[in-house]
Amino acid sequence: MSGRPDSGTDPEMADSEAAAVQDEAADPEQDEGAARRARWTAAATGAALTLAGLAAALLRLTGPAPALVPAAYASGAAVCASAAVLGSRGRTRRALWLLIAGVMVMALGDQFD
Repeated sequence: MSGRPDSGTDPEMADSEAAAVQDEAADPEQDEGAARRARWTAAATGAALTLAGLAAALLRLTGPAPALVPAAYASGAAVCASAAVLGSRGRTRRALWLLIAGVMVMALGDQFD
């Protein structure tokens, strides 16, 4: 180590930082609000992407696109719908990954067009 020996942290600064961390962790109402917002966000995003995927599948189904394209949109919408259900139940991390996977499936279907 090449630091100076007197470059340690102030005990007052370390105590104030520890108190700030305790204050943030000690507020369960704030944690509940953040969890509620995460659930609503995951559910709403999943529902919106589901509707968008179903609308795209219906539009592609009526057009001259190959059958694989609407199937990809519909399957991506199904994955996003399951993400909305998981998000509403509090599994927001899994819902996020399912939303990403659903959008990727829809994008892959768009590449087949």
